[in-house]
Amino acid sequence: MKKHNGMRPQDIVVLLKIIAVKHDEWYNSDLAYSLRISPSEISEVLNRCKIAGLIDSKKRKVHINSFIEFLIYGLKYVFPAEPGAMVRGIPTAHSAPPINEHISQGEDVYVWPYAKGNKRGQAIEPLYKTLPGMVQEDELFYELLVIVDTIRVGRVREIKIAIDELKKRLHYAK
Repeated sequence: MKKHNGMRPQDIVVLLKIIAVKHDEWYNSDLAYSLRISPSEISEVLNRCKIAGLIDSKKRKVHINSFIEFLIYGLKYVFPAEPGAMVRGIPTAHSAPPINEHISQGEDVYVWPYAKGNKRGQAIEPLYKTLPGMVQEDELFYELLVIVDTIRVGRVREIKIAIDELKKRLHYAK
């Protein structure tokens, strides 16, 4: 039996991508290619998530209720984020859809640092380094990541909105 050495940020990214795919007929190599993560790392992620009870024994379907619980109650403690310097990047958290549709962001704009980004704002370190370059390829995946970042850095009202949006999208994915 493999030992669980703790979750890693890419574990969350891979589970969100599996949900965004909306079917269980994918290959590890497909996830690796689309996320720009090595196939061996995808395999490790799936093993950690299976041990943690976040994915089924066949490593194909995310346990939605367990995953939601982890995201709501554990994410901001395991993978905290602090707004950093002003940089160019891709909007995230309350600065991007679907969260920005519910609140006015005012002066606070959060972005993942990315040279080809279209906004300036405070840097939020993405859960995985390759995210800024790939989010334009998958709208649902991007929305899920934005929601997760809102849970990581948001204030009480923003987090409540993010949780509602998360539940809408993940229960739809069941």
